[in-house]
Amino acid sequence: MAVNRHVKNIFFILLGTALMSFGLVYFNMEHQLADGGVTGITLLFFFLFTINPAITNIVINIPLFFIGWRMLGRIPFYYTLVGTFSLSLFLDLFQRINLHIFLGNDLMLAALFAGAIVGTGLGLVFRFGGTTGGADIIAKLCLRYFGWSIGRTFFVFDSCVIAISLVYLDLREAMYTIVYVFIAAKVIDFIQQGSYNAKAAFVISESITEISEAILREMGRGATTLQGKGTFTGDEKEILYCVVARNETVRLRNIVHRIDPHAFMTIHDVSEAAGEGFTLDDNKQPIRIG
Repeated sequence: MAVNRHVKNIFFILLGTALMSFGLVYFNMEHQLADGGVTGITLLFFFLFTINPAITNIVINIPLFFIGWRMLGRIPFYYTLVGTFSLSLFLDLFQRINLHIFLGNDLMLAALFAGAIVGTGLGLVFRFGGTTGGADIIAKLCLRYFGWSIGRTFFVFDSCVIAISLVYLDLREAMYTIVYVFIAAKVIDFIQQGSYNAKAAFVISESITEISEAILREMGRGATTLQGKGTFTGDEKEILYCVVARNETVRLRNIVHRIDPHAFMTIHDVSEAAGEGFTLDDNKQPIRIG
């Protein structure tokens, strides 16, 4: 099982670096958009001195590997090696493939596609335990020790490198680079948080039992009853807490209002839901996606 897990992780790390390299070569390098972290430095050397980013990426990351070994542990370090070297491999490969994606010199489209593709690729690398070296190592350390989201850390690092990149960017390219960085950061966080986004509902009603039974019977969802106390009246209240998929919120709202039209209900976003009904089936086994 451990071997299968490592094979799966390495596969998605390779897929992530392939996507990331594709976006960097055919959108960033093609349309002269900068980037942050070590990747941004490699692009800086490319645009100023025409040095292959695949080579620069390896050279810069060699001293950072020692930090990664000390701070991340054995398995994450191996994943970092896979991510870093595969990124350089794919960067070199895509530069050899003569592919031109015609965007009519539209930098907004280039920034949006670059952010979506590079962000998805890097988000996959992080989600499956890897990094691509450089600022990625620092981002994972900030997540572990300071609780910073990876997207937030990257935005800070990217801003610093982009400021330096103004030596070759004009104002227009710099502004679209910021759009690219912002989109990539949001996509990275979305991929990191997972695809099991859900809604959480709190319901205060005199008919909590009937509502919870209806939710279980009609939606197949469980619920939890909490004890509360109204600060205005001082009365004891039962509060129903239930988590449902996003496309089930209308059904939930209809059930509550049908049983008690005067019920008080709030619905909130849940960035990730794990467990039975979301990532586990009725037999407590992981739900297979795709």
